[in-house]
Amino acid sequence: MKTTLDLPVNLLEEAMRVGKCGTKTATIIRALEQMVRSVKLSRLRAMRGTMPDFSLDLDALRART
Repeated sequence: MKTTLDLPVNLLEEAMRVGKCGTKTATIIRALEQMVRSVKLSRLRAMRGTMPDFSLDLDALRART
């Protein structure tokens, strides 16, 4: 999708440099992927300990392999 963005040049150049991305497009795609990953991980962390009835027998699982 083609989109026009008004981005801070110094921030984009720094992101390209530290991310070792060759293009502005690759830099923005990587940044978006990282943001999605970060938000999903935060949501998973927030759910930690919210399943009280969930029990997992690791020994039984290991024995199946």
